[in-house]
Amino acid sequence: MEMNEGQGWGNPATGGNPAAGGNPAAEPGTADDQSPDPSWVPSPGAGPGPVPPSQGQWPPPAGGGQGPWNPPPGGGQGPWTLPPGGSAGGWGPPPSGGYGQPGGPLPPQPPRRGSRALLYIVVAVLAAVVGAVSVLALQSGSSGQGSLSPQDIPSPAGNPGNSSTNTSAINTQAVAAKVEPGVVDITSSLRYSGQIFEGTGIVLSSSGLVLTNNHVVNGSTRLTATLVTSGRRYIAQIVGTDARDDVALLRLVGAAGLTPVQVGNSAKVTLGTPVVAMGNAGGTGGAPTVTSGTITALHRTITASDSGSNSSETLHGMLQTNAPIAEGDSGGPLADAAGQVIGMDTAANTQALGGPGTSQGFAIPINRALAIARQMAAGKGSASIRIGQPAFMGVAVASTPSNAASAAASPQQQLRQLEQTASQFGGGVDSSHSCLVNDAGNPVPGQIAPASSGTLIAGVFCGAPAHVAGLTGGDVIQAVNGQAITSPTTLTQALSNYHPGDRISLTWMDISGQQHTSSLTLAAGPAK
Repeated sequence: MEMNEGQGWGNPATGGNPAAGGNPAAEPGTADDQSPDPSWVPSPGAGPGPVPPSQGQWPPPAGGGQGPWNPPPGGGQGPWTLPPGGSAGGWGPPPSGGYGQPGGPLPPQPPRRGSRALLYIVVAVLAAVVGAVSVLALQSGSSGQGSLSPQDIPSPAGNPGNSSTNTSAINTQAVAAKVEPGVVDITSSLRYSGQIFEGTGIVLSSSGLVLTNNHVVNGSTRLTATLVTSGRRYIAQIVGTDARDDVALLRLVGAAGLTPVQVGNSAKVTLGTPVVAMGNAGGTGGAPTVTSGTITALHRTITASDSGSNSSETLHGMLQTNAPIAEGDSGGPLADAAGQVIGMDTAANTQALGGPGTSQGFAIPINRALAIARQMAAGKGSASIRIGQPAFMGVAVASTPSNAASAAASPQQQLRQLEQTASQFGGGVDSSHSCLVNDAGNPVPGQIAPASSGTLIAGVFCGAPAHVAGLTGGDVIQAVNGQAITSPTTLTQALSNYHPGDRISLTWMDISGQQHTSSLTLAAGPAK
């Protein structure tokens, strides 16, 4: 992740996509018994992080439902990195060499002549492996959000003295004791990458509404949240996500009687305000790591670009602090001396990546995060806010091209794109005769349907709706509910208004040239 100096002083970016696998949570609202799910097995040689799923039955949708300004102190010479975490963008080709393992440093960036790159990381722990194919999750979210209300989201504190206490010292232990009951460790699993993503969340209501970063949940197919004070674990449902502002709202299924944090007023925060940062540093769980410092800059704009996927994320109005923030702290609280949360830990530089923490961190002001969460709780989507999880068919297609000409590529041209990517990044597993356990390996069908137009299926995921309907790698999708499909772009557009649980009619051609039509029910896909 890098940026040019002309873009501003700082840049948080996002790394790869959250991953899946791991053990399931306990029954909603009950303590987790820590017993493993026999349908999930460790990945060979994967170490403590990634755990690929089995080829078992397709899971139900999560949670139920249908079916700037100041330059950084000491100059800006870098290197600066975004905390390794889930990408706010789509799926794209992986950077050469891949990404680091959970809790470890990102690989060194190649030197660039004629510029000084400032790099940031989003502070979450992720073993990021970004596939060269697009895992097609549709744009519409789940329509059922239950009985949530904007009134469930707290408002900023009215007394500015309580939220911007500017003293020369802070009682770190007292602040931590006050905030800790409202902190959860979040485990984000992505079935299609066989990985696990660890972050932090802030409890906003006694009924279990939890605030976190979008990059903590991005790409997830299963979420659990564990209260740090009791160890009680809950299945978490996505209420809404906002990739632009890096905010997500979760609901803990079956939760009641939780202790929410007290929120401050970030509009009243001033330079020098003493703060305490808390989070799931290192993704180890348990009692949160607690560090202290002060607010060193206000209204920071930080932009990051990912040379692997050509995507970027720019966050505005950020609070900057010298309280050390480490990997895994994403979504954690930044509190003032009164124990009121004034920001959400989001990004940091990595001068000391791999050490106990970084010297400069960035937090989303709590006022803005709460305003977005309130809109999510009301079920009001927008250009940036998605309600619920997207609908999912369970197919991998060639990454969507950036120009209109190549977006209309024929299935044969899409195949060449897949072959070129596999040649560049490795893989190229033949997906013509078997389903995909995960998105690794850059699937390339050995044979494809003799269709002149349509969306070439690079592969289908085991147990997904498309797999159940009979599709396989090499097939070409030609119509959805009678509407002609000419490319991956038109397939996405045709399905953009559907929700998890909706039933559609799909027409495709197989590798023998035979045409099929079948109905399938869309599942809940990876969070976006």
